[in-house]
Amino acid sequence: MEALESFDLFSPHRAERLGPLDALREIFGHKSFRGQQGEVVDHVVAGGDAVVLFPTGAGKSMCYQIPAICRHGVGIVISPLIALMRDQVEALRQAGVAAAALNSSLSAEEAAEVRRQLRRGELDLLYVAPERVATSGFANMLSGVDIALFAIDEAHCVSQWGHDFRPEYRELIHLVELFPGVPRIALTATADPTTRADIIERLGLEQARVFTTSFDRPNISYSIVERDKPREQLLQFLASHKNESGIVYCLSRAKVEDVADWLSGKGIRALPYHAGMSPQLRSANQDAFLKDEGLCLVATVAFGMGIDKPDVRYVAHMDLPSSIEAYYQETGRAGRDGQPADAWMSYGMADVVQRRRMIDEGNAPDEVKRLEHSKLNALLGVCETASCRRQAILAHFGETYPGPCGNCDTCRSPVESWDGTEAAIKAMAGIYRTGQRFGAAHVIDVLLGKETEKVQRFGHQHQKVFGQGRELDAKAWQSVLRQLTAMGLVLVDHANHGALMLSEAAHAVFRREQTVILRKDRPKKSVEVRRQLARSVDVPAHAQGLFDALREERLRIAKSQGVPPYVIFHDATLRAMAVARPTHPHDMLNLPGVGQGKLDRYGEAFLAVVSGYAGD
Repeated sequence: MEALESFDLFSPHRAERLGPLDALREIFGHKSFRGQQGEVVDHVVAGGDAVVLFPTGAGKSMCYQIPAICRHGVGIVISPLIALMRDQVEALRQAGVAAAALNSSLSAEEAAEVRRQLRRGELDLLYVAPERVATSGFANMLSGVDIALFAIDEAHCVSQWGHDFRPEYRELIHLVELFPGVPRIALTATADPTTRADIIERLGLEQARVFTTSFDRPNISYSIVERDKPREQLLQFLASHKNESGIVYCLSRAKVEDVADWLSGKGIRALPYHAGMSPQLRSANQDAFLKDEGLCLVATVAFGMGIDKPDVRYVAHMDLPSSIEAYYQETGRAGRDGQPADAWMSYGMADVVQRRRMIDEGNAPDEVKRLEHSKLNALLGVCETASCRRQAILAHFGETYPGPCGNCDTCRSPVESWDGTEAAIKAMAGIYRTGQRFGAAHVIDVLLGKETEKVQRFGHQHQKVFGQGRELDAKAWQSVLRQLTAMGLVLVDHANHGALMLSEAAHAVFRREQTVILRKDRPKKSVEVRRQLARSVDVPAHAQGLFDALREERLRIAKSQGVPPYVIFHDATLRAMAVARPTHPHDMLNLPGVGQGKLDRYGEAFLAVVSGYAGD
């Protein structure tokens, strides 16, 4: 790690500390706070504790970075991933803020230098892992250090009801005892009402002010397709994202490797990422994704928490996530810059079977397993809904969305629903009459009246239900069984090779006390009419050439420094630059994302590109 440079303007040693709005403008280059950012900042600067529940891309980091800069002392940021620390520290230093990280990736000499800077009061922000905070050595290290605040990022990790539970987060409650009077701010983008309450209790933040805003990400388009030749479906989806950065999530390590190799063979630049790889290769692939433009990373869910890359244009799921919270967080890694992005998933009966088996065979207490099944059922409801997917997702977080969003597949291309009560009764009768011992394929053969070897061996051609389902084809019956399983009317016996069984709830349907409404799967060859995605940034035609030239200069500088291009300037800043065509350093300061620190570092280079551009 390079030694910190001396930043006179924003050093913690300056005679007068900047106020919040001045810090926002002069350091980060933004003219005003967004949403409730200003309220959070003022509250924490004044010494108050806070719980911040903002969606990804809403600017949570500003809510603790600016108070840390404005208050006396160093802000201690507790962050779960080394990659996240590194990216945020680099972005802060690019803006002229004295920031550092203390983690296992540092050599002994580098770590010692960070500690010296900490003791000398030379840091505005220090990023550390939760495991380090829980040690006695950490408390000793901070003895005598002036602390501005503690920021607990990804705070949902403290809750066993969340999808990323980390036991070491439970130790963070001791901060209030060890450092009384130091404000604490807990932040997350993913928490349902149960998890929110657990965060507050587990971190001892009952007296903290809670700031929450809409969890809607309007720039993300949601699409979930019935699985049918999933690789071809993925390829069709990726065709609208050529040369754009994105993530493809798979459940297993083997599938990650297989899909990455297959995509590479199809001419798509793809790299794998999973916990089974060597740390060096995993780190190299992640760095390539962060620093290169137009790379597809195929990953398990081990990748991504807290990733700051703003220009991820798509997130695709080849397998079902574990919950709506997991789905929301994983898809939320797309479109952090506010520009259009796509969330796509293929989904089928095998997902239901696999996820339920993973829960049942896990080591969690029964109470946690029941909650995990409930969370999975909620996600299955999103998959099977015939109404707006955004409404269904936000409802899970306790939020009511007013009317169809117009930016999900069921809004853009509505699906039909139908009264499937009679079909449900026939399907469940087929399961019951064959002894609740067989999987979906055999039950469907019985319903369609197919005298297969297996049907004849068990004498199921003599059952009354045999051949009673010929009004639907095999694919339609697969859809019926999938939806009945998602509704909990049909269960999967994992100990008996995936045999289908009936739940207690099925009795109400048999007695016709409950109506079953099903969605019609889209015709196999139908192609959803989708909006044409905008470029990663909507650039006017007359400014496109200059915008491309500015991106090339940004990439040159980023490569020379070994950093991701977005820590130099975001695309939105380059767009504004290409449109405004500044001719003087003062003009640069009027652009979003250009503060004094970045102007000093890069103003001359980018002004030269603008003045020397002879294109449009």
